[in-house]
Amino acid sequence: MKAIVMTAPGGPEVLKLQDLPNPVLNQDTDILVRVKAAGINPVDTKMRAKPTVYPAPLPPVLGCDGAGVVEAVGKAVKDFKPGDQVFYCQAPHHDRLGNYAQYALVDQRLVAKKPKRLSFAEAAAAPLVLITAWEALHDRVDIKSWHKLLVHAGAGGVGHVAIQLARIAGAEVCATVGSADKAEFARSCGANRTINYKDENFVTAVLDWTGGQGVDIAFDTVGGKTLAETFSAVRYYGDVVTLLAPGPEMDWNVPRVRNQRVSFELMLIPVFAGLSEAMTHQGEILRRGAELFEAGELRVHVDKTFPLERAAEAHALVASGKTMGKVVLNVD
Repeated sequence: MKAIVMTAPGGPEVLKLQDLPNPVLNQDTDILVRVKAAGINPVDTKMRAKPTVYPAPLPPVLGCDGAGVVEAVGKAVKDFKPGDQVFYCQAPHHDRLGNYAQYALVDQRLVAKKPKRLSFAEAAAAPLVLITAWEALHDRVDIKSWHKLLVHAGAGGVGHVAIQLARIAGAEVCATVGSADKAEFARSCGANRTINYKDENFVTAVLDWTGGQGVDIAFDTVGGKTLAETFSAVRYYGDVVTLLAPGPEMDWNVPRVRNQRVSFELMLIPVFAGLSEAMTHQGEILRRGAELFEAGELRVHVDKTFPLERAAEAHALVASGKTMGKVVLNVD
């Protein structure tokens, strides 16, 4: 099969098109998928730069998100059959290659039927960002209709889905963005208020939006200085969920004196740690998300697509921070 192989740690230029053996079923719960499209996420660029941090096989084939057609199934697989169109999120790990390839071997617990309304490219863009936003808002903080939510990077892959999930739950949403175009996009996803962080202080703007109290929940997808400042925009006894690990320089005094609860979200952990129930839960999130896609209540935005052989160019675009929504590789 054709696959994009990471030939060494480094920049996008280390991604090369090569021929690899087709994967074969080796567990009764395996599904062999002919990949039609593969989503690109910022975590892919991190795996490329520091592969030793992640338990990926050699030669490394990146890509967590995929959509395609079932080619074969293991003996224990009951809900899928050859010919089914599916989408899934499975990080490359141990003996499993990623999805920048014509075929992928996927655990059945992580797979769901592809929504008919979505193209393969759209379906491949959805899983990681949907699961991340869902776990952050529903599993970590149990978002309610009376909540006010701050989403950082509201025009990003996770951000634009988080806005929609929050609005589906009935919450009000304020989103930070970096340009007028991104503000318009975030509003099209349902944001009640947008803040261009380049033009105004987001903490001041959030406090103004909430009558000085702060939001009930902040969802941080940026980290660093942004996370540190976010605590001041959240009410007493409020919640902060972050995707990033705080550095040793983090000052925890504000969340401490405001009695805030801080949660972490890293949706790759169930696969990396082999957590069976959590993997099953992520497959259920995809199935519930598929219902929202089919009903037209949820959408995923594909900013740009690239053919498989141009994966390096796609990685460079994702790293630029100039995209809205997701970037996808058309594999087949």
